[in-house]
Amino acid sequence: MRIKSFEDNKSILYLVATPIGNMQEVSQRTRDILNSVSVIGCEDTRVTNLFLQQLNISKPLISCHEHNENESSNILIKHLNFGENIAYVSDAGYPGLSDPGSRLVQKAIENGFKVSVVSGPSAFINALVASGLDTSHFFFYGFLASKPTQRKNELEQLKNREETIIFYESPHRIGKTLKDLSIIFGNRKACIARELTKKHEEFIRDSLDNLANLDSSTLLGEIVIVVEGNKNKVEVSNDEIIFLIKQYKTEALSTKELAKLVANKLKISKNYVYDLILKMEKNYEI
Repeated sequence: MRIKSFEDNKSILYLVATPIGNMQEVSQRTRDILNSVSVIGCEDTRVTNLFLQQLNISKPLISCHEHNENESSNILIKHLNFGENIAYVSDAGYPGLSDPGSRLVQKAIENGFKVSVVSGPSAFINALVASGLDTSHFFFYGFLASKPTQRKNELEQLKNREETIIFYESPHRIGKTLKDLSIIFGNRKACIARELTKKHEEFIRDSLDNLANLDSSTLLGEIVIVVEGNKNKVEVSNDEIIFLIKQYKTEALSTKELAKLVANKLKISKNYVYDLILKMEKNYEI
C-alpha cells in the first residue's frame, strides 16, 4: 500500500518526538503541529501538560500509556474518524521506541489513516554518535529485563552480535547490568551516556570491566549504554578456562590476581573468570 502523507485531507496521526532534556531542541514544526491538532495522546498527562505550558499551547490530552494503550488507542482513532488530525507524544524522545505508541500506530494504519513523524531528539542516536564506537552498523535493544536470570539470558543471546549494541537502563539497575555485561560480553569497549542534552550531560568511555567497577550511586538520570560489537569470534569454553585456572593457581596468587592472569591469557573478561573461580571454590555446578 502506498500512502502520501500530505496530498489529501484525510486525517493524520502525528508522532511527535519531544525533548530528552533541553527545551531549546523544540523545533518550529513541533510547535506548529501541536498547535494545529485537535487532541494530543500522551504517555503521562502531567509531563505533557508541563511541556505544553512551556510552549504556551493548550490542547485536550488523552492518557495513552503501556497499561491502557489498547483502550486509549480506540478513543484516539475515533478522533481520526471524525476527520481530525491528532498527535501522540511520549514523555521524552520518539514515541514507540522503548515507549508506548506502537499499538496506536498499528491501529491507525489498520483503519486506513495516515501516520507521519515530526522529527526531534533521540537519546540512543545522541549516545551512539558521541560514543566513539563503530556507527556503520548498530543494534538498538532498549531496556533489558529487570529480572536477573532473564536479563542474563538476553545478554547471552546478544553477545555474539558484531554490530555496536545500544541499551537503555535505569539508575537503580545500572550497576547490576554493567556487571552482567562485563561477565557475559567480556572486556569490550563501551560508553555510558547520561543526562543527554541536560546541564549535567556526561559520557564515560572505558572498558566494560572498568565501568562495572564504577560507583553506581554516581550514575543518575536517564542512561544509555553503548557497547562494542563482538570482534573476537573465538569461543573459549569453561573447560579451557578451568584448565588454566588449575594450571596457574598457587598460594602466592590472590583470587583477583589469578582471575586477571587467566583472563589476560585468554583475552576474556576477568570478571567472568573471577566468578568461575568462586563457583569452583564453592563446588557449584559450572
